Amino acid sequence: MSEKRSVYRKRLLKTGFIIIGDKAPKIQCALKNVSEAGAALQVSTTVGIPGNFDVVIDGTRRRCRSQWRTDTKIGVRFD
Repeated sequence: MSEKRSVYRKRLLKTGFIIIGDKAPKIQCALKNVSEAGAALQVSTTVGIPGNFDVVIDGTRRRCRSQWRTDTKIGVRFD
C-alpha cells in the first residue's frame, strides 16, 4: 500500500470530541493518528456527521473537513 500523505502521522490513541454546532451534543471520538495536517478519528457511527466540523484534541479546538470515511472512521484534514 503506497502512502499518499504529505506529512507523517504519529500513531496514538487519545480521546477527542467532534463539535458539529454550539447547541448540538459533542460526539466522542478516538484519535488513531494525528499530524499537523490531519488525523484519523474513530467514532461509533459516521451517520449524521457533516463534511466540515470542529474537533477538540487536548483542549484545542480545530476546524477540519472530512477527506474519507467508513462506517466508523473519518480521515480529516485540518483547515
